[in-house]
Amino acid sequence: MFELIETETKETAMNIATISDTTTMTSREIADLTGKQHKDVLYDIRKMLDELGKTSADFSADLPDSYGRPQPGFALPMREALILTSGYSVKQRAAIIDRWHELEQQAALARFNVPTTYPEAMRLAADLADQKAKVEAQLALAAPKAEALDRIATQTEGAVNLRIAAKLLQVPEKQFLQFANAKGFIFRNHFSHTWQGYADKAKAGLVELKLTTVERDDGSSKTVEQVLITRPGLTKLAQMLGVSMPHNNNQAGMSA
Repeated sequence: MFELIETETKETAMNIATISDTTTMTSREIADLTGKQHKDVLYDIRKMLDELGKTSADFSADLPDSYGRPQPGFALPMREALILTSGYSVKQRAAIIDRWHELEQQAALARFNVPTTYPEAMRLAADLADQKAKVEAQLALAAPKAEALDRIATQTEGAVNLRIAAKLLQVPEKQFLQFANAKGFIFRNHFSHTWQGYADKAKAGLVELKLTTVERDDGSSKTVEQVLITRPGLTKLAQMLGVSMPHNNNQAGMSA
């Protein structure tokens, strides 16, 4: 048992990048685990950090290539790595989560001296169990957001109206409208009193504006503009909901 712990401790020094003793996962390892090209992972990371209001320099790291030459990359703590991969496929996220379990266990071993007595080994086992519980708690916090993204991926083929968008995101329709309005996706037309989409969101492909003909009570018809939420728009709103409000979708969270 002691030989196994010692071996894993030595491997830890090679497999874990650290920033201020914080366990991190490199962009190259994320690429290997998800099957994505490293350049694409670098693009995703820069975009994520920009949306989070963080600078790339805070997470930059020199990663050796196959010839040992340093190449630009990133080393992400757990929170940022989970946010990054929350939009990836289920299989890709599973590979990242499994690897985090391994990294946390290895990091725990690296932080402690290799036990030489039975009581020390028991204390180490308890510390590892505590580390695993913390990892699982953090993963549980990320689960609601991941579930919302899965629903969007599997149940949405094109743009949907506001009522269906609220159902897909599992948010009461009235609260969803308030949230989308507060985040600059839709606004209430002062003349028709209908919901319409902001032009910048339409230009970004997050909403679509559709002209629909409706029949009046007197038999005449009129043309009205209907706003639809696209799949990228749903994904963006799901990410914003996961950050801005608790999972129970209460009113306080919606107004954040």
